Amino acid sequence: MKRWMGLLSLVLLWMSAQGAFAADAAQVVINGKADRDVPAWTIRTVLPAGWTQDCCLYAQGIGVNEVLYKGEWTGEPDRVMVLNVWPSKLSSLEAEVQDDRHHYLARDPHGKAGVFELDNKALACRGLLYEGTDHKDDVVVFCDPGLASGIRLSWSMAFAHDEPGKDALLALFRQVVEQSRYAVNSTGHADAAKAAH
Repeated sequence: MKRWMGLLSLVLLWMSAQGAFAADAAQVVINGKADRDVPAWTIRTVLPAGWTQDCCLYAQGIGVNEVLYKGEWTGEPDRVMVLNVWPSKLSSLEAEVQDDRHHYLARDPHGKAGVFELDNKALACRGLLYEGTDHKDDVVVFCDPGLASGIRLSWSMAFAHDEPGKDALLALFRQVVEQSRYAVNSTGHADAAKAAH
């Protein structure tokens, strides 16, 4: 019995440490303004340790909502996690995935398009892992916050096919996507409405 109590204590201590780690993890918060039928929104996720987030300098310069990168900004796409948000136009999440797959294989007919497995408990998401004939790979995940949001979003990242530490890099990317959360930004929506009057 003492042995089981000791084991239970260790498990509880580990769970407590994990909770403290999650609470201390740096957060990424991205906001979008209301636009016609699209309410103002907020997307939150975790920032991997040692990584930098940018919404308003480099991200804006390349026309996306957010970039996450480690080390110095080089302007090169490799090893940069990119968030892109747009008003939904296609009929479904599956249509987004198939459209992207079609365009990728049209550009690189001999490339490979596989599934990137992930499990986001809060958002419907589908992932693709592309292997290009140029030895460059891309991972892209499309998420649908729901019809009322009026938007779809994607996280993507490019890397060399023989990237050292590729599995660890993909694990960080998966963590960022799986922890992504969408919320209506009622403050931003109200501010936008005031500005319109």
